[in-house]
Amino acid sequence: MRDDIFLGLDEAELERRGGLWTAREIVQQPAMLRETQALLMGHRARIEAFLAPLLAQPGLRIILTGAGTSAFIGQCLAPVLASRLGRRVEAIPTTDLVCAPQLYFEADTPTVLVSFGRSGNSPESVAAAQLADRLVTTLHHLVITCNAEGALAAYGQGARGLTIDLPEATHDRGFAMTSSFSCMTYAALAVFSGVTTMEARIEAIARATERVVVDYTAVMRAVAAEGYERVVYLGSHIFQGLAREAGLKLLELTNGALVTMFDSPLGFRHGPKTIVNGRTLVVVFFSNNAYTRSYDFDLLGELQRDNDAARVVAITAQDGLGLPSDDEITVQGLKDADDAELLFPYVVAPQIFAFFASLRLGLTPDKPNTSGTVNRVVQGVRIHELG
Repeated sequence: MRDDIFLGLDEAELERRGGLWTAREIVQQPAMLRETQALLMGHRARIEAFLAPLLAQPGLRIILTGAGTSAFIGQCLAPVLASRLGRRVEAIPTTDLVCAPQLYFEADTPTVLVSFGRSGNSPESVAAAQLADRLVTTLHHLVITCNAEGALAAYGQGARGLTIDLPEATHDRGFAMTSSFSCMTYAALAVFSGVTTMEARIEAIARATERVVVDYTAVMRAVAAEGYERVVYLGSHIFQGLAREAGLKLLELTNGALVTMFDSPLGFRHGPKTIVNGRTLVVVFFSNNAYTRSYDFDLLGELQRDNDAARVVAITAQDGLGLPSDDEITVQGLKDADDAELLFPYVVAPQIFAFFASLRLGLTPDKPNTSGTVNRVVQGVRIHELG
């Protein structure tokens, strides 16, 4: 495979169309996941020394926080980590913590604030850490960031903190977070699941992610070319967070030109399904859990019977959904995987679709917002003093 081809386009064309960084960062995810695991293995002793005494506390509270895509990492991971750890794990965006800290922080509950940040320079990220320090008596910071020079990184460097700086290449230079999302998500999953445990799983995850890029880039390009006006992403439990992230990628890269929605397969029936019309694409993330998957199947069958959507696409690690081949994105080698491991190959197809939807609209994916009103690192946020 040529190293100057990304998503089927060469560097010269990608530079001309303003999409080189975004395309490169989507494609690099398998390699960056491997590098992230190697980095974590190198810091395993430090990670275990930090976490072990904290996780020994039965009353420990873990808050997963960030803004935008970084917040959705917590929504993808909180349910599975709570189940695995037997601890209270909550996903609360910094944008909520900052505007109403009194509703979320608990002074007398020992807390680990897990902060995610691509740049680590978003005003809310720093403010949330400052408020936590002020309002929580026993607080520890775990910072997972793609920018060692960002302001957020310093909060994990004290006696009660730990900062994990991910590989420099994950500090995405494109407008939309892609490899930064997947690698921060993977790092948190590995840290709390056991770095050595994930060492045995990383190759299968990375290979599956690679196969999605290789096998389905042309399919996603063709789907984007069909010009849907509305796109709905649906997923149960942790995949609802992924559905939200997929929708945001499309909204960002098309500069708001497409209507997007996310929900769960069960929740979608309760009113939101009215969005479906003849120009709507619906994408369903299928669980590997047989019980949960039964609800995914039910929704898929209902959409087929309704026959209102222009197209329904399923992303699955299992065979035999009965859809046309181009409507079934099948992740290879993870049939028996935990759902959390599917987050990484599952997110790639929506990223590729959003990239080509951006190009179809004549936008530049690396900087799709031509007016400058939305920026790679949020601007214009004023942090108010808490009385």
